[in-house]
Amino acid sequence: MKKSLPENIDLLSQFDPEVADAIKLELLRQNENIELIASENIVSASVLAAAGSILTNKYAEGYPARRYYGGCQHVDTIENLAIERAKQLFDAEHANVQAHSGSQANMAVYFAMLKPGDTVLGMNLGHGGHLTHGSPVNISGSYFNFIPYGLSPETECLDYEVIRRLAAEIRPKLIVAGASAYPRKIDFEIFGEIAKEYNAYLMVDMAHIAGLVAVGLHQSPVPYADFVTSTTQKTLRGPRGGLVLCKEEFATKIDKAIFPGTQGGPLMHIIAAKAVCFKEALTPKFTEYQKKVVKNAEMLADELTKLGFNLVSGGTDNHLMLINLKNMKITGKEMETRLGEVNITVNKNTIPNDEESPFVTSGIRIGTPAVTTRGFDESAMRQIAKWLFLGATDFDDSRAQIVCEVKELCDEYPLF
Repeated sequence: MKKSLPENIDLLSQFDPEVADAIKLELLRQNENIELIASENIVSASVLAAAGSILTNKYAEGYPARRYYGGCQHVDTIENLAIERAKQLFDAEHANVQAHSGSQANMAVYFAMLKPGDTVLGMNLGHGGHLTHGSPVNISGSYFNFIPYGLSPETECLDYEVIRRLAAEIRPKLIVAGASAYPRKIDFEIFGEIAKEYNAYLMVDMAHIAGLVAVGLHQSPVPYADFVTSTTQKTLRGPRGGLVLCKEEFATKIDKAIFPGTQGGPLMHIIAAKAVCFKEALTPKFTEYQKKVVKNAEMLADELTKLGFNLVSGGTDNHLMLINLKNMKITGKEMETRLGEVNITVNKNTIPNDEESPFVTSGIRIGTPAVTTRGFDESAMRQIAKWLFLGATDFDDSRAQIVCEVKELCDEYPLF
């Protein structure tokens, strides 16, 4: 298998062989590993070229035509392209493409619309939410009065009537919808109704499902939410970065909350890569890719269920699934370690009402964006399900076999 490298790696090797060697080893790892972490993906050569460009040299504090530095005429063009493409992709009134990450995007909305101590309704981290949705170890949970909602014990899905009653009780200033480990579709229209009923703002964090939203495979939150935040690196298949969409009436507040509120100079090389990824997402090819992501996830979930795995909520509607490993008599940490030894990458993850610590967990979270980008099909999903089962039940006797078969599959679908 040919493993190509950007040309500048040779230059880096001459000056800093230690860093260059680590990059080469990471390329080898990505080529030889099956990437099942639901939040990871593989960017195109075009996105990679933009992210590694000379735009990293340019300071551009402010916004297009309103910079605090000279020499910004060309980066203005790039940022305007990213903004307009994001607006077109999600049919949004306003887009801010400067957020360094999804967490920064969320913080910007909080900074723009809340005061310390304000009450916010957000999804429980242990039930699939994100750290920035009010976890006490995060600035969101420290500065604001987050009240968590979770999943129904019976269905392991969101119970919108319970959320509605909770909103009626606490009267939040902001409701946060969206998740980091929730495998089912989210009804943003209902969230919008609840927010309006109790005079709350609605923020939707669509970081995980942005690619599905972009092509119509998941209900868009944009018509129902005051603010929509996202990363650009997950199903959207762009560089590591953040995005904020909002109604025009909040545009000035959001822009000020990003700069100068919570960030300094924007990363223009990453904004260029975002512009490229938005253009890619506007193509029919991207729509077909997202359909394959969902199809692969459905196949993998079905195969895992047949093999006896217990999937939280019983399956998946999107790109990810959360596996409860209790019936397999193995922890998430143990499963992650075992699979890592046979070149399959997953992340341990808490399940609802998990009795294990976050460093151990009773589950793993897996997803299909990266393997689908690589070209894996439904037959590969059946193989992966089999390897996960052997990893949980017959690891010592199957280890060598799995390593060999994983290598064969990875050689068939090289990264570059």
